[in-house]
Amino acid sequence: MTVVTIIIPVYNGSRWIDECFQSIVNQTYKTKFQVSVYNDGSKDNSLELIEKWRTVFVERDIDLCVTGHDDQSPRGVGWSKNKAVERSAGQYLCFLDIDDVMDKDRLLKQYKAAQSLDNVIVGCRFHREPIGSTERYTRWANNLPQGKLTTQIYTSHGPTVIMPTWFCSRSVFDKVGGFDEGGMGVPEDLIFFYKHLDLGGTVIRIDEDLLMYRYHQTSATFSVKEETIWNIRLEHLQKQVLSVLSKYTIWNAGKQGRKFFRSLSTDNQNKVKSFCDVDAKKIQKGYYTFEESKIKPKPKIPIVHYTKATPPFIICLKLDMTDGEFEKNLASMNLTEGTDYFLFS
Repeated sequence: MTVVTIIIPVYNGSRWIDECFQSIVNQTYKTKFQVSVYNDGSKDNSLELIEKWRTVFVERDIDLCVTGHDDQSPRGVGWSKNKAVERSAGQYLCFLDIDDVMDKDRLLKQYKAAQSLDNVIVGCRFHREPIGSTERYTRWANNLPQGKLTTQIYTSHGPTVIMPTWFCSRSVFDKVGGFDEGGMGVPEDLIFFYKHLDLGGTVIRIDEDLLMYRYHQTSATFSVKEETIWNIRLEHLQKQVLSVLSKYTIWNAGKQGRKFFRSLSTDNQNKVKSFCDVDAKKIQKGYYTFEESKIKPKPKIPIVHYTKATPPFIICLKLDMTDGEFEKNLASMNLTEGTDYFLFS
C-alpha cells in the first residue's frame, strides 16, 4: 500500500520542474511513496521535462503517475488537484506547487505529525523566494500561535496555514469532497479550509521551515480578486459567528469598518450596537449614518471610544500596522479571541 502521495498540479511549469523534482528526490522519508502530477494543458515543454525525471524517480523507488489533458484552455488549480488526487494511491496527501521547493525533511516530519491526530491539516513554516517578498504576510503566517490557527481565519491572508504546505490524510480530502473547480479567480484553498473546519476538522503547523514558497506574478494567487476573498470570508463569518450573536460592536469607524457594516445582511446590521475607535474626530461626530439604507429615518450607529465599548467585537483593523499601538489597546481589554473578539481584516 502506498502511504504518501505528493500532489502536484502543473500549468506551464517548465522553468521550475528540475528544482521542484530534485527536492522530492532529496527527501529523507525512505518508505516508497508516489508523485501524482496533473498537467493542466500546458503549452510549454512541461510534460517532456516531467517524463525525463521518470528514470530518476524509479532509481529512488518513487512511483510517478502523470495524467492531464491537452485542451486549449486550462481547467484550473482546483480541477487539477482533484484529478491528481483521484489518480493517486496514497493514504496521505502532500500538496506541492510546481514552483515551490521542499526541505529534505518535509515528508518525514509532516507524516509523523499527521499520524498523531485525526481529521487534521498539517502545515509548516516557509520562506519566500525572492527573499523579503510579502514580508508582513510571511511573518504573520510563520508566527501565529497554535491556538489562533482556528480563530484568525477571517484575516485577508486566507487560510492560517498556506496551501503549498498542506499535508493531510485522504480521509480529510474525501470528507470535504475535494476542491472547488470554478477555475481561475476562485480561492479553492480558502473554500476547502472553511469546509474542513465546519466539518469538525482542525489544523496544526510544524514550527520548522520546510518549504521555499516562490513569489512571482504568474502565480495563480494573483488571479484571485480581493473582493472575492472578502465575500467568501464575510459569508462564512455571518454563518458561523454573527448568526449566534445577539449584539456586537464593530471596532473601526473608518473606511474598512463602514464597508464591513454595509456588506452585512440586514439582520446582522441590526445587531450592531456601536462602532468604536480611537480617532477623536470620528468619536466627536457621534454617529455613523447608513445613507444607503431604504429605512426612514436613516439608521444611525453610535461611535464611541474603544474603552467605552463592550464585547463581542468584530475588529476590522489589520494587525502589525500601527507600531503596536492597536495591539496594546486590544491587550488592555483582557479579551479572549474567538469568544470576545474576531478579526476581520
